[in-house]
Amino acid sequence: MAADDEEYSGFNDTRQRRVKIIAWVTIVALIVVGGGATVLSLLFG
Repeated sequence: MAADDEEYSGFNDTRQRRVKIIAWVTIVALIVVGGGATVLSLLFG
């Protein structure tokens, strides 16, 4: 199992970066499309 972990470690880094990019794009899209004040008030209380 340890060999598999080392073999796929690069894929994990790529996946984490992709998840962060998708999350930020989603947040920005919600702010732009869904009305900035409403989304910001929901995010920051």
